[in-house]
Amino acid sequence: MAPDREPATRELRQLLREPAPKAVEIARLLDAMTHPERVGAVRALGRAEQRRLYEAVEGFAALRLVHLVPADRRALETVRHFGRNTLPAFTLFEKRFARPTGADPERPDRLYGYNHSPYPVVPLLTGPGYFVARENDRGEVLVDYRLLPEERPPGWPPIRRNDRGTPRLVFGFMVDTVRRVSEHVSIGSAARRGRDLDSYFVLCREA
Repeated sequence: MAPDREPATRELRQLLREPAPKAVEIARLLDAMTHPERVGAVRALGRAEQRRLYEAVEGFAALRLVHLVPADRRALETVRHFGRNTLPAFTLFEKRFARPTGADPERPDRLYGYNHSPYPVVPLLTGPGYFVARENDRGEVLVDYRLLPEERPPGWPPIRRNDRGTPRLVFGFMVDTVRRVSEHVSIGSAARRGRDLDSYFVLCREA
């Protein structure tokens, strides 16, 4: 692994190397960073670091839908979350969320979203990976690829099912569990048909 050139990335990795990483210290560090520092730091995390982060924040602080799409955003306004996954290739991506028309800005019951890739070949192969996000009773958010949005915000790609063709191989029967790390950062774990895949992704909401 290449040496860390950015102090913020170095500090985050040092916290995650501790025998028992402390969620409150990780959150404090991320909250103190600038947006570019946060994006750079979380996008530098590999599989083992993301796994440790996911485990460290279990039960730390509730993640609500309003953290993913703040209440001051308009209905169907896109909110970008810059991320990195632990797949073998095409690791950089964005999850883009929006609040449905008519939903309570402070307490929406669901969000719509899809996966945006900077690699042009990816959406051709997998589709946009549409989902519906809901809260569970453990202070987590479930990103459910088995459900599709009922409306599409301006500029989003056409809605495509995840249970047919090549999208089925990537998003079929998938539900991600997402936990809060800090004000802007969250960490997710993927499962297919209820089976954990030891596959993670970390997200940083746009400032």
